Amino acid sequence: MQTVVVAGQKGGGGKTTLVAHLAVAAERAGHGPAVVVDTDPQQTLATWWQAREATRPELAPGNVSQMPTKLEALAAMRFAYCFIDTPPALTDQNRQLLGLADLVLIPARPSPNDLWALGATLDLVREAGTPFVFVLTQAKSNARITVQTIAALSEHGQVFPAVIHDRVDFAAAMTDGRTALEVRPSGPAAAEAAKLWKLTKERLGDLAQSR
Repeated sequence: MQTVVVAGQKGGGGKTTLVAHLAVAAERAGHGPAVVVDTDPQQTLATWWQAREATRPELAPGNVSQMPTKLEALAAMRFAYCFIDTPPALTDQNRQLLGLADLVLIPARPSPNDLWALGATLDLVREAGTPFVFVLTQAKSNARITVQTIAALSEHGQVFPAVIHDRVDFAAAMTDGRTALEVRPSGPAAAEAAKLWKLTKERLGDLAQSR
């Protein structure tokens, strides 16, 4: 089993949306079974999952302190991928969680506030020694700041060429336990989510081969 942790100190960056869409994209692509874990005390991801009619991906309960044992149990259950949502407050416990991941995705919105808040997240991820990739989220189409943000992020690490734009489908789908992939499979939001999963899977494959 390979584990993807979505982390960022600033709230509102779309961590929960990314986790939900990545897990559903993995299942729809035939790469499952996938499982999601919500370590955020607000339990937004768990609430989304409980509203779902579909049974995949599965949800596994667990807090940060239980994650080493939890991940071993999930691997024994033969899940192919585990996607973990995290709270915005990055603590020492979260440093341990980052160290358990195969890959950390760091969402960033194209705004100065988000860029300024990245320092603490990067420090923790680098201390954990886990490979990471930036994902641009809630971007405006054809906005100069989007290009500027990608350039700024590139100075600190790889930026996935799969930009998640500010689209109604992402938010609207989450309200009733679905994703853009399920609400409008042929829409641009679904295409962006599918591309993000494709890139994530390829990166995980590269990391596995390099070990």
